[in-house]
Amino acid sequence: MVLNPPIDLPVIETTTSVEISIATEEHCRFAGEICHLIKTAAAQRGTGIAERDPNYIRKKMQEGKAIIALGRNDQVAGFCYIETWDHGRYAVNSGLIISPHFRRQGLARRIKRRAFELSKELYPTAKLFGITTSLAVMKINSDLGYKPVTFSELTDDDEFWQGCQSCPNYDVLQRMNRQMCLCTGMLYDPEHQPPSE
Repeated sequence: MVLNPPIDLPVIETTTSVEISIATEEHCRFAGEICHLIKTAAAQRGTGIAERDPNYIRKKMQEGKAIIALGRNDQVAGFCYIETWDHGRYAVNSGLIISPHFRRQGLARRIKRRAFELSKELYPTAKLFGITTSLAVMKINSDLGYKPVTFSELTDDDEFWQGCQSCPNYDVLQRMNRQMCLCTGMLYDPEHQPPSE
């Protein structure tokens, strides 16, 4: 018989020598490296990834609202964190990044699933959403039950949209009055999901 561990303890999944866990204070030392991975990926893709601040990443780890994947010798393999908007009515899994050495192994899917599960545990009534230009992330989101939506169905919290300012496409978002951009909006609404079997 397998028992579910308490939510307040880090949950670890070990596969192909990568541990996926809820980030804690001890992982704060990786914040700078994670931000560098995000910035490098944005430069390589040339689109759609807003920069993050190491202090903000540390805060998410300290709050237990982040997922980290570590390879052997504490190599950062991947990362994702949870944000909430509109007083917890909306939650988003942000900053999904996979280190180049760990790509094409299904790690993004496993990190995203764990972030999705943690989001539902922490915010069971929140609508979960994301915006992305990545077809791979859209496929992962779709498999989790997200549906493509217009930006008007997402949070109208100004602070969320200000987070897009470091994206090279921010001028598009502004010109379109935050109604659309190059990103696709996707939403998981717990009230509109089929009952569990």
